[in-house]
Amino acid sequence: MTGSEVRKLNDEEITVELGNLRGKLLALKNKSVSEKIEDTTQFGNMRRDIARLLTEQTARTAS
Repeated sequence: MTGSEVRKLNDEEITVELGNLRGKLLALKNKSVSEKIEDTTQFGNMRRDIARLLTEQTARTAS
């Protein structure tokens, strides 16, 4: 997800997407405990997407 894609989302969509990504990240962390993860870059990508969404959410509430 890019910054321009995040800016196109409305407030409700951002909240829903944050919940989805946080759930996926938790599931991936739990999966990594029990088995080997092939693509470990997924962790960083999800964290960056969460950060983008949180940044846009904060910017909207500040303005």
